[in-house]
Amino acid sequence: MARYVDGFVLPVPKKHFAAYKKMATLASKVWKQHGAVDYLESVGDDLKIGMGTPFPRAARARKGETVVFSWILYKSKAHRNAVNKKVMKDPRIAAMMNEKMPFDVKRMVMGGFRVFVEI
Repeated sequence: MARYVDGFVLPVPKKHFAAYKKMATLASKVWKQHGAVDYLESVGDDLKIGMGTPFPRAARARKGETVVFSWILYKSKAHRNAVNKKVMKDPRIAAMMNEKMPFDVKRMVMGGFRVFVEI
């Protein structure tokens, strides 16, 4: 089965993590109600890796920030586009977009990915 993933990496100030979690919990419900197959938000736990580029550096995390790694799973890219179209019209998301975000949106890394290995 073809699948598609939207992925996100973002630094979140620890002092705003509760607000971010509240926002992410609502967003997960909205995406799932509009058809997303799965929605996951995860917070950095083991980020001091000795090889490659650690997530905090890639996300340009500052002192007092943690890194969130999130993804939304869809049936296909067309399904993602249809779900996101509905999500963006949802008044709960529209209200959220008018609020101050609990993280720096400019440092969020994101993109859409075709799944090519799935077990």
